[in-house]
Amino acid sequence: MIYGLLFLNIICLVTGQLLWKTAVSDITEWNAQSALSVLFSPYFLGGAFLYVAATALWLVILSKLPLSIAYPSQSLSYVIGAVLALIIFKEAVSPAQWTGMALILLGVVFIAK
Repeated sequence: MIYGLLFLNIICLVTGQLLWKTAVSDITEWNAQSALSVLFSPYFLGGAFLYVAATALWLVILSKLPLSIAYPSQSLSYVIGAVLALIIFKEAVSPAQWTGMALILLGVVFIAK
């Protein structure tokens, strides 16, 4: 149950980042008008909502899991985020980044045991 909530927390964080990336993807120059446009964008607001939800989940998670397990486990969001950035935004992922993600996964396996 608690690991399911942790996974849901990670999904909220990653989805929030994807929405924020989408919210700013057409910005070529930052100024007051573009900042306001982003702040009132449904993508930005959706991402903010997901971050609030993730924080609420996080408080429940912290009440049930040691911080030394829960916090490092959130690094899975880096791996999921990078893979989804590759798929959704067609971002390049270098061999060094893949190696880093593999090390993150390995680290989470060791921490969770």
